[in-house]
Amino acid sequence: MRSTPTFTIFAIFLITILPHAHSSSPFSTALETLQKQLGYNFTSVSLLRRAMTHASFSQENNKAFSIVGATIIESTVSFNLISKYIDISAKELNHKLSLISNVDSSCAVDGINLGLHKVVRVSSKTNSSSTAVVCGAFRSIFAAIAIDTGNPCNAGNFFLNIHGGLDLGVYAAM
Repeated sequence: MRSTPTFTIFAIFLITILPHAHSSSPFSTALETLQKQLGYNFTSVSLLRRAMTHASFSQENNKAFSIVGATIIESTVSFNLISKYIDISAKELNHKLSLISNVDSSCAVDGINLGLHKVVRVSSKTNSSSTAVVCGAFRSIFAAIAIDTGNPCNAGNFFLNIHGGLDLGVYAAM
């Protein structure tokens, strides 16, 4: 039978050592790095975890987040363009939106620049570097931020910061 002082010392030793012995998973580390790149720390990291999970990997995935994120991006760009260029034609506005929403160019370029192809979880049969996967993950980030902050405008502002603002040259180059 152990004496109480020995047990207490052992318990204190475990409490002191165990938190330092715990190592985070590579995915958790990647999410921490991504938050630093975004300049946003999630209150609920589970939202970012879902945003970085492709449908091929889990039933809890980013498909719905991607749709919401695309809407946030388009609304943000539309609002900012029309605010800056009040006389922009519907045709020109639509053209600018199609450039920014293009999966093969703008969306995927921003996602690759963030290294999302290295973060997003996919099944072994899915290419994490495919433009559709990277773009889905990129769009999902903004839905996750909107849900985390309770405000889609906050997410739109993070999009503008990551994308490089509303510089029309940036949009046209993509």
